[in-house]
This record gives sequence, structure tokens and C-alpha cells, in this order.
Amino acid sequence: MRILVTGADGFLGRGLAAALATAYPAAQRLVLTDRAFAGPAPSGSEAIAGDLGDQDFLKDLLGPGFDLVFHLASVPGGLAEREQDLGHHVNLLAPVALARAVAANRPGARFVFASSIAVYGDLDERPVTAETRPAPLLTYGAHKLMMEILLSDMTRRGALSAISLRFPGIVARPVSESGHGSAFMSQIFHRIAAGDTYDCPVPATSTCWWMSRKAAVSTLLHAAQLADPARTVVQPPVLHANLNEVCDAVCRVTGKQARIRWGDDDNLRRLFGAMPPLDATPALALGVRADANLDTLAKAALLGD
Repeated sequence: MRILVTGADGFLGRGLAAALATAYPAAQRLVLTDRAFAGPAPSGSEAIAGDLGDQDFLKDLLGPGFDLVFHLASVPGGLAEREQDLGHHVNLLAPVALARAVAANRPGARFVFASSIAVYGDLDERPVTAETRPAPLLTYGAHKLMMEILLSDMTRRGALSAISLRFPGIVARPVSESGHGSAFMSQIFHRIAAGDTYDCPVPATSTCWWMSRKAAVSTLLHAAQLADPARTVVQPPVLHANLNEVCDAVCRVTGKQARIRWGDDDNLRRLFGAMPPLDATPALALGVRADANLDTLAKAALLGD
């Protein structure tokens, strides 16, 4: 078993990298790649820095072939919207080249792709189901949807065994990671825990889909071990709650009081804080699970799991 993780020095990537040695103790090779690394790789893995959009780097990286690839590397939505060339390079051209090269070196390899709920776009109050049609409003979501379609087609042809996971904003991202439009979802954890006042850009009634990094890593590992899926795109289950309810959970866990001034950015609320209920029956049937409850979510987010 040879395993590759892209975006391995990101928030989700670091969580996955830390879990892989335990999940795959007999792996022959575990390679982590990102544009740069802030610290050493976990024991049993090797870190290789480079640009997936560089053909020479990609050729050297994939030379031996990999049986399992987790593609997490991306430019966050807000930054991708402001810097279109960067988003196009990182979120579309690089993953297309990666998927094709992985298939060329190891036909039928399992390819787990971190997609996003940004593919849905502007949702109304109706529950989201497996039949909900995507209609992205951001370039980031459009690129994620394009990759889902490509990977589904490659799976149909037997080039890869791919599965795309539509992740929500995962909490709690580091304070420094502000390029995500959904950054407010993580900030409320950090600010309440620190006892700080926070100017949240959206109202307390904004309803989001919530997932901890611990649950996201578990979902990635579970997807990697599924038999060839009948569905190549999976919407993992989430917790559905408004900001006020999550703040209450953080206060219970930390023993702190929330000092938040709520804003009224309607565009941000519409994109990230107006999520309807989610019917994740297909994912649940596959054994994918959400965080148990909001207190469990808060504990995982605050511990950095």
C-alpha cells in the first residue's frame, strides 16, 4: 500500500496525516505533499514540498505510483474569488493533472477528493437530499463541481476508483486562516475560549452545517476503505444548528461567557449561514457518521482534534 496526501500541511491535512500511520500501519510508503511545510512530518511519513501544477514535480512525485490518494489541496473560496488565476491553477488545473497522472501510473487507484458544499450555491428552505442539484455561486464551488464530474467519469471508465466528499466549513480552523468565507464559524470557538469580544459578520440566527476536523478525518479514512462505491459523490452527515446554539455549547464546554456583537452581512449569511436541513441517508447507509452532538463538536474543535 502506497499512500499520498496532498495539501498535507493544511488544517485538514495535518489531522489526516497524524491519523494515517495508525490507520495503515503496514503501508509501504506514506507521502505528504504541499507547497511548503511548517514543521516535520509525522513519524513514518515523508514530506515532499512542491507545486502540483509543475509537470516535472508531479512526474517525480508520482513515479512509483500510489494505491490511495487523498487530494485535499486547494485555495479557499474567498481567496480564489479574489485571485481568479490562482484559484484556476490550484483548484482546477492541478487536480485535473493529478487525477490523470495517478490513473496513468496506477489504474484503478482509490482517489478520495475533498469537495465542498460550495457546489450547492444558493439554497432555499427545502432539505438538501441526494437529488439536490448543485448550482455554485462562487468559482471555488464551480471548480469543485468540475472535479466531481471528472472523477465520476474516470471511475465509470475504470481509470480511478474515486469518491468525492462534500465537506462543510470544518471547525475550528486556526485563527490565522482567514481566507475562508466561513471563517466566522471557527472564530467563535477561538474568541469565546479566549474570553475575547468578537464582531461576527452574520446574525446569531444564521444556520450552518457543522463538522469537526476529527469527524472529517474519520470520514476521509472511512471513504478510503469503502468497496467501489455505487455513488462517487457523497454528502457526509453534519450537525445542523445556528450560531447561537453553537455558542451556547462552547460556553458550556469552556465555562466562559460569549461576548459577541452580531452583524448583518446578508451576502455572507446567504452563502454560509442559511443552510437548510440535510438528509444524509446515503452517507449514513455507507457508515459515515457526524459529530455526536454540539458539545462533542465544541470539545473536538477546541482541542484541535
